[in-house]
Amino acid sequence: MEQSLEEAVSIHAQAFDSPADLAPIIEAIGDAKIVMLGEASHGTSEFYTIRAELSKRLIREKGFSLIAVEGDWPSSRQVNRFIKGYGHGGKTAREVLQAFTRWPTWMWANEEIAEFIDWLKLHNEHSEIKTGFYGIDIYSLWESMDEVVHYLTHTNPAGADLELAKKAFSCFEPFNREPEGYAISSANFSTVCVDEVSKLLASIRANEEHYRDEQENGLNLEINALVTKNAEDYYRAMVKSGEISWNIRDEHMVEAINEVRDYHGQDAKIIIWEHNTHIGDARATDMRNDGMLNVGQVLREQNRPEDVFAVGFGSYDGTVIASQAWGVPYEVMTVPPARVNSWEEILHRTGAHNKYLLFDSGNFTSFDRWTGHRAIGVVYNPAHEAYGNYVPSRIASRYDAFVFIDRTKALLPLEIKNPVL
Repeated sequence: MEQSLEEAVSIHAQAFDSPADLAPIIEAIGDAKIVMLGEASHGTSEFYTIRAELSKRLIREKGFSLIAVEGDWPSSRQVNRFIKGYGHGGKTAREVLQAFTRWPTWMWANEEIAEFIDWLKLHNEHSEIKTGFYGIDIYSLWESMDEVVHYLTHTNPAGADLELAKKAFSCFEPFNREPEGYAISSANFSTVCVDEVSKLLASIRANEEHYRDEQENGLNLEINALVTKNAEDYYRAMVKSGEISWNIRDEHMVEAINEVRDYHGQDAKIIIWEHNTHIGDARATDMRNDGMLNVGQVLREQNRPEDVFAVGFGSYDGTVIASQAWGVPYEVMTVPPARVNSWEEILHRTGAHNKYLLFDSGNFTSFDRWTGHRAIGVVYNPAHEAYGNYVPSRIASRYDAFVFIDRTKALLPLEIKNPVL
């Protein structure tokens, strides 16, 4: 007789009281070079603090030296410079996190991240191999363009790249830094700025040896040019198809991850912090029915199975930071009890405490069945969550491990002085 999902959880789930109890996950990661740590929302304190503790162990015990996050490259670079001692003398982690001005600012400008950044800085001061912090998202079209032009204006050993950058920048200038305006205009002009940004990226890559230095300015230049090219593609696709623009964004994040790894050498190990919807293999969800892929899927396809390890996160109820609509101020919201027979509700029903699961050959089949799995975005309405917040998933195929916190609390955002909505 086939074992029910509830029975399988009762048998295989392991209770934990603190992140120190998650050592079996660290052991299961083995010699993997890419570890993806998810989250079921962008506003839950425990997802951030437990990921931080797992990351610390991976850095100390397994030699990981790169952290890639679902955030903008220019803002994250300020963190990277701070923790590596490239600048920001006298500043604090909380002051450096003021760089995250784009809504939703709370994703990275929060107390939980500030504490982790302080730890990274202290670790780097006493370590030969310094750990870096990198943003891999696609949204910073104008900020990345600004950085390219600024850098090439002051340091331009390749000469022609500055003129290419200025030409690309002038192409975007009429749209007044409004991505939506560019997206709408590009619907009528299929190659509005495509050629300019493509030529710029190709030239910077061809001349990359001219830009290498000890403070990673060459990597910064190349990723900002990559963001400019791929963001142009993303905003052009945004008005035509949500599925296509999603794929462009996740493919960009994979490309940025690979650029960072290439820059530091293929032996460098990377930790990736993103929402479950990005790191959990899309082939094990209903996303595949719409032709959508994600970071977790592509990285698994590009690498050996033993080199990639994904950890999903979830909770039963609690509080969360989110907004009622895109661009409006955040608030603390109550997360209602998970829907009956969802993955989270089954985990709660089998014991209202924190637990984790490792999916291996001994229990894989028991968990590889379709189940609703909650996902909360930056825009959230608890009253409507039962209708649109559950992703049908084959959990054991989507992740290698799962961390469940029965009751969670909201993040503690920092107040940003000049937020951009």
